[in-house]
Amino acid sequence: MKISSRPYLTTGLAGIGGLIKVRPEDFSVEEIAAYEPSGDGPHLYLWVEKRDATGDWMLGELARHFGVPRRDIGAAGIKDRRAVTCQWVSLSTETATTLDELSAVGAINEQITVLKAVRHRNKLKTGHLRGNRFRIVVRELECTPEQALERAEAIVARLAALGGMPNYYGLQRFGREGSTLELGLGLLKGDPIARKKAGRDAFLKRLAISALQSELFNRVLSARLERGVWGKVVEGDVLQKADSGGIFVVEPGEVEQAQARLESKEVLLTGPMFGPRMKAPQGVSAQLEADVLEAAGLKAADFERLGKLGSGTRRALHVVLEEITLEIVEDGALAFGFALPSGSYATVLLRELMKVTNLDDPTALVS
Repeated sequence: MKISSRPYLTTGLAGIGGLIKVRPEDFSVEEIAAYEPSGDGPHLYLWVEKRDATGDWMLGELARHFGVPRRDIGAAGIKDRRAVTCQWVSLSTETATTLDELSAVGAINEQITVLKAVRHRNKLKTGHLRGNRFRIVVRELECTPEQALERAEAIVARLAALGGMPNYYGLQRFGREGSTLELGLGLLKGDPIARKKAGRDAFLKRLAISALQSELFNRVLSARLERGVWGKVVEGDVLQKADSGGIFVVEPGEVEQAQARLESKEVLLTGPMFGPRMKAPQGVSAQLEADVLEAAGLKAADFERLGKLGSGTRRALHVVLEEITLEIVEDGALAFGFALPSGSYATVLLRELMKVTNLDDPTALVS
């Protein structure tokens, strides 16, 4: 299975071109916590800045510095390498209960600095975040800064009018040259070579199955664009309430009412992360998703045997853009500020703005 193309939502509007991550500080990420540490408890939360380093390396360095096992360090997510990032990290061992908050603050090395330390009652776990706040500088634009700003403003306005940016998964989800995606397809089909490659590595199996689910989600999103039902509710769609996250199926006769709720941003359209526990669509929506599976040589029943490896869920097809800022900065570059919910990709928004197709390809040079 090849990684599919992802049509632009703003086709017809010229992009600004350019390069990202020319310098680490050109790509800034600040975690938006799901909750703030309470100030008391046995766990020590560290607000950590890292520069031009992988998340795994950062966690290893923190474990070494504080003398704790790597397994006792928690993080809500892993941030970009070539960037300057800030996020919470928790220490959960006996060392954390005796460590003074003030003594934990300071530079660990040239790339890692603990900016503050606060106690809390529980360990920080994957997914304990609302989203991320970005500031990204694009350099070497294909037009003048003033033209780039005008183009970017037009694209942002179009995205807002269409309900937000498409919530594609980025190419980094699929591994180098799609290797993780291929492994996921092999595991789903029971291919002995794939099973041997994955072995007993449960994490790798879940990662591979997730890559397959993500690719199929992208294909459903693309199909809605191509069929002219982007931003339109059809019979049988599964919608998600914006405030509570609850989901429901649009019954016959409810399409017009659901469309009004979508346009008021009360609900979001969702697409499939196929699996045995996924809320299934009905009617027209079910047929669209079945068509995507059939084109890939698959059917929904193939996912029933995945169990905990890929239980399935629904994912929003679009993301309402928040905190958008655009400005011309030094050296004729353009800076973007915005916030995205957890699980959404900044590079997907940048694709729309820059019209650079390989922007999030892990094998491509972007700087």
